[in-house]
Amino acid sequence: MLQLDQLLPAPLHRLGLPLAHAIRICWWRLRRPLIVGCRVLAVNAAGEVLLVRHSYGARHWMLPGGGMARGETPIAAATRELTEETACALTDAIEVAITRKVSHGAKNVVHVIAGRANGIPRPDGREIVAAGYFAPGALPQDIASSLANNLPGWLDQMPMA
Repeated sequence: MLQLDQLLPAPLHRLGLPLAHAIRICWWRLRRPLIVGCRVLAVNAAGEVLLVRHSYGARHWMLPGGGMARGETPIAAATRELTEETACALTDAIEVAITRKVSHGAKNVVHVIAGRANGIPRPDGREIVAAGYFAPGALPQDIASSLANNLPGWLDQMPMA
């Protein structure tokens, strides 16, 4: 099925994302919705963590992820998001955490799904502008602080870590 975002060339799509994100934040502040999503702790065979950088928002290095569709399981959403954002496959997935926080008025429930990453990351060039594997002891300095704080505990829960 053809997605609306595929009708626009990637550079034009990237240009519109900051505006769309700003509108989304305004909507969240007004409506204060419940948002359910996932983050994917994908680790390759060398034990390196797959991180992405978005073309909008804070632009820190973070775990891939996104929203869950109605009726979608956290593992199915994580598998889909990882493929959409990085072209990598996820196997041996398990849930290692559920985080809750309020962001811009929206209540966020995020399922953290961990598993094996298969493939060479290729950012989609739209939402994701960079993707790469990093050793847990050599993470980029501009990583999201909540990720830096939680990553060691999440890695400890992975059977393959």
